[in-house]
Amino acid sequence: MKILVVGGAGYVGSHTVKLLRSLGHTVWVYDNLSRGHRESVPKEILIEGNLTDRALLMRVMQEKEIEAVMHFAAYALVGESVQHPAMYYQNNVTATFELLEAMRSSGVWRFVFSSTTATYGQPDKMPIKEDTPQNPINPYGFTKLVVERALVDYAHAYGFGVAALRYFNASGASSDATIGEDHDPESHLIPIVLQVALGQRESISVFGKDYPTPDGTCIRDYIHVEDLATAHVSALLKLQPSAVMQMNLGTGVGHSVLQVIDACRKLTGHSIPAIYSDRRPGDPACLIADSTHAQATLQWRPKYVAIESIVETAWRWHQSHPRGYAT
Repeated sequence: MKILVVGGAGYVGSHTVKLLRSLGHTVWVYDNLSRGHRESVPKEILIEGNLTDRALLMRVMQEKEIEAVMHFAAYALVGESVQHPAMYYQNNVTATFELLEAMRSSGVWRFVFSSTTATYGQPDKMPIKEDTPQNPINPYGFTKLVVERALVDYAHAYGFGVAALRYFNASGASSDATIGEDHDPESHLIPIVLQVALGQRESISVFGKDYPTPDGTCIRDYIHVEDLATAHVSALLKLQPSAVMQMNLGTGVGHSVLQVIDACRKLTGHSIPAIYSDRRPGDPACLIADSTHAQATLQWRPKYVAIESIVETAWRWHQSHPRGYAT
């Protein structure tokens, strides 16, 4: 298949591009590199451009005979979305509609959308199922929900076949350590902890120690980035015209902040000092996915479940790329 991966130079996007190419698909990456990395994808498949440039998108789709689009080009920092909501609505919503309209004009109907658990807000029950009410509590989660709702309408009215994949905490790096996680600023727990082991930070801050969890720290469902990539490819191959798939992607296993830090200590041999700080506003105590729907529909199973195996791949990447792609 000939596939356009929008935001393909980003974290999850680049791992999906790597998998697609290994399976023999023809892949083009469309990215403005505002948050992605040129080094994360082969230069011969990279097309630099903005999602707001509908004319360029249409030209690419027609000249490359694109058959499907995967969309990873969203801003995804909760705090930033609260401080700069206009930026999030413009990029995550308005620009996405430019992409959808370019697809419609070019006769491309297959669409895989990178969504998020943030559409659920703060659920009362765990694990989170697809029928859990979606009540986002920040602009980031709401922008993703807006697109999800639009995709249902596009499927019904225009024959799009869509998959909205709501995933939990993306983590880890490619098994061969050639690509991995590199954000500026870094906001994800595992790379921040490993930066302490590398001597790039003095300590790790733990936000809250009085949550109603076994060790008092927040629990999250960490899903390996290669498992996410596999699910995206499986969803792509299942798309049908006028049909909508919405599903959670997670392991179904939660790990606390302290468990993640302990796993990093064991694998790195570093003491990794931890300093307790106040809770962050809006941090739920526990978020765990029920991904049985995805497993049944996509014939997909997470390969990495133990937090140690996830951290191990991340550590190999950070050791060989201590300054990320700038290395």
